[in-house]
Amino acid sequence: MDSRRRACVPRISRRGGRLLLAVPFALIAAVTVVDVLSPPDIHLGPFLIAAPAVTASFEGPRMTAFVGAVAVLAQSMVAVVRTSLTDLNHTYQIIALVLISVIATFFAHLRERDEKRMTRLRSIAQAAQSVVLRPLPHRAGPLHIASVYLAAEEEAQMGGDLYAAARTASGTRLLIGDARGKGLDAIGEASLVLGAFRVTAREQELPDLIGHLEAGVGSAEEVRGAPDPGSGGQEAADDADEAFVTALVLDIPDREPVVRLVNCGHPPPLLLRRGRVIPLDTADARPPLGLSDLLAPDVAVATFPFDVGDVLLLYTDGVVEARDPSRAFYPLVERLTAWARDDPPTLLGRLREDLQAYAGGHLGDDAALVAVERLAPGPG
Repeated sequence: MDSRRRACVPRISRRGGRLLLAVPFALIAAVTVVDVLSPPDIHLGPFLIAAPAVTASFEGPRMTAFVGAVAVLAQSMVAVVRTSLTDLNHTYQIIALVLISVIATFFAHLRERDEKRMTRLRSIAQAAQSVVLRPLPHRAGPLHIASVYLAAEEEAQMGGDLYAAARTASGTRLLIGDARGKGLDAIGEASLVLGAFRVTAREQELPDLIGHLEAGVGSAEEVRGAPDPGSGGQEAADDADEAFVTALVLDIPDREPVVRLVNCGHPPPLLLRRGRVIPLDTADARPPLGLSDLLAPDVAVATFPFDVGDVLLLYTDGVVEARDPSRAFYPLVERLTAWARDDPPTLLGRLREDLQAYAGGHLGDDAALVAVERLAPGPG
């Protein structure tokens, strides 16, 4: 199951909202009673200002205005009981309370307007995410697939990490990667690589596919490297020269108990087999996409056993670079040993909870996880 972190700030529940709303009314009641019972030279009316001010922090303008009106009514009642509405001291208190209530109502209106705007932006971001980073299928041939995406940015739905899957005539192709940097530049590079993969993954052999992915990163560099007349073109060109994407491309045949992969500067996948965790390191790993000029153009494809019951874990460096309060890195292999026999959804669920707890609820970088289990082939 594709389970991505919802970075939106959770809204107050209805029950919690009712409990919070009791605070300003309780304050009004308490101040009114104490003010009525206090000696003539003690006036607690100014404390009523807190009621509409507090309400504006979690309610809309209508409720804020209502609380302000109740506070003004309470202050007027106090004036009648203690002296009269025409008493100068109470008159000024009432006028000040009305002004503060109007101001608090205005700020509640601004906050509500900004919340609606953020809600629209989040819905747009979610729609864009569903196009750029599509959910992986739960099943692809004999494979059972699960995925998790954890965005580091509080208001982000996705960043530079990426994954994708495509069915071919003989099996399944998988891609996982991590674009350099953060923000829109990283998302742009990730989307171009994903686009290149989706267009060519079904037809091209792995070496040719790597070339097309390289071209995707190259097109991102061209866009970023275009000088902006109004803002330091040379600086933009320097950033473009550093653009790259680490990637791992896998080909898993339906009828052969193997996995073929090309590693382009990405953390190696982990094979979970009968309770053991085995890193699939490749001696001839390539540089990240976008840095291929540092190596000969030949692409070597590594082959590893991948039999029924085996699980492959693919991940980005946001997982292994997560730190606890003592700044120690997350011990992924050690943690996986206890869950090496779990199915993909259960494995990623436990790994996600453990990773977030280890990092104190906040990751320093985006993290993507994909678990793939080979099931017994069906008839035919």
